[in-house]
Amino acid sequence: MAVSHILIFSVLCNMFALYHCRGACAEVASDTEAVAGLGFKLGCISCKRRTEVDATATVEWHFKGDRDQDFVHIYTYNEEGATIEDEHFVDRVDWNGSKRSNDIQDASIYLLNVTFNDSGTYSCYFKRILFYTNYEHTATITKVVRLTVVPKATRGTASIVSEVMMYVTIIGLQVWLFIEMVYCYKKISTAGEEALREAANAEYLAIASESKDNCAGVQVGE
Repeated sequence: MAVSHILIFSVLCNMFALYHCRGACAEVASDTEAVAGLGFKLGCISCKRRTEVDATATVEWHFKGDRDQDFVHIYTYNEEGATIEDEHFVDRVDWNGSKRSNDIQDASIYLLNVTFNDSGTYSCYFKRILFYTNYEHTATITKVVRLTVVPKATRGTASIVSEVMMYVTIIGLQVWLFIEMVYCYKKISTAGEEALREAANAEYLAIASESKDNCAGVQVGE
């Protein structure tokens, strides 16, 4: 019963998530810790609230290093493709967002061969044009990612908590399963004992009845 409740709850949560995110988009925050020498995905998602409205979008990424005073324009992506705007990021940035659509909602990029100089603040700027029947509407959205570059991977608190909860859930399910098995065994054992008693009583009654009939026959014969 508990497992069925968990499954039903999971399905309902998934249905709610799909409805809330319009079935195709969820604004998930970007990771913020990269490992030097490896690649890293800078996430940036801006969901369009009116899915039935056609739109186009242009995305700009800006970067400000830990020692810099101002942001520098490093990357642009629109219907014509990608343009790397800063020489420091040449051959080091790949588009990792929406594909085959001018209506960009996922503007994530992938940094190659991350260095400690990549630590800093990244700004993801959306300029979206919505096409209504009689007019156009321009909307701008900015999202910020604060990136830290470390020598080697470290486990975040969320990861540790998730793993602990996973083990707690597994142990809890095993305990519940053990209790269910003991309960079922006792129930089956009790039912078996009752069946044996009923069979023994029925056999005793049959023997007694047969003995009574034999006695009655002997008396009639005499």
